[in-house]
This record gives sequence, structure tokens and C-alpha cells, in this order.
Amino acid sequence: MAMSASASPDPGAYSPEVVDGYARVRAATTAFRVLDSAVAAGYPRAVAQCLSDSTHGAMGFHHMNRAYLDNRIEIERPEILLYERRGDGSYALNGVEYIIPYRAWPKDSVPPRLMGRDMLRSEPLQLWYTHMWVWTPNTAGLFADWNPAVRCR
Repeated sequence: MAMSASASPDPGAYSPEVVDGYARVRAATTAFRVLDSAVAAGYPRAVAQCLSDSTHGAMGFHHMNRAYLDNRIEIERPEILLYERRGDGSYALNGVEYIIPYRAWPKDSVPPRLMGRDMLRSEPLQLWYTHMWVWTPNTAGLFADWNPAVRCR
């Protein structure tokens, strides 16, 4: 069975805008594969909770740069870096998450767009969001919430 583009882990299965965005975010976050580099750029070193789902995998530890919380999305400046703690205690960068709080972009308005795609709503968190798995391929899709390859240890 062929996988639809909306569920493909391959950025090439999406629009040219997504392919370009994928390349830009990978280039912008290459240094952040080392946690110390992310910390130097304003992301926290320690995050208490790793988000996981017993069925769908995990998102990982959400390292949020609060300086980026506004009504704009900039491909090269993801608000959140998604890390996984490995068995040896080191961290691996798996992906990014873009968010806009409802206070900056009201929930009853037109959704913000990222790479030609509407961002999703999170009513519990009161924000718009989009995940992008740029460092760990996600069989559930490039933009899926959960990644079956990611674990919380």
C-alpha cells in the first residue's frame, strides 16, 4: 500500500515549500545536535518531562526557547527542540516543534501557516503547533505528533 504524502516520513513526498523548509531547518539546527550548542542559543539544558504515548511512541523532551514565543514562525528558529535521552545519558536531537500561543494568534482566527500547511490547534495547551521530524525519520509522517522511533528513558 502506498503511503500518502500527509503520512510520509520523506520530505520529498511533500510540496517544494516543505522540501525547502526541511533543508533550512536541518541547516539551522545542525549545531543543536549537541545540547550545549542549543543551551548557548537560549534553549534550556534541563527539561523535567519526556512526553510519550504507550501506543504511538514519543515526542521526547521539549526544550523551548521562550524568546521565540510570539506571533511569527521562522523556519530557522524553532520554538522547541525535541530531544531523546539515550541509554548512555547523552541527548539526541530528533526534531523541532513550532508553536504560536493563542494570546499571540487567537484560536478563533484563520490558522497560521507553515510551509504552506495550516498549523494544528492544541486546546489544552492554548496554542497552534506543528512538529517536524528532521533528525529522526518518523514512519507516522514528517509532521506527525508522535514518533514510534523515539523513546522516553
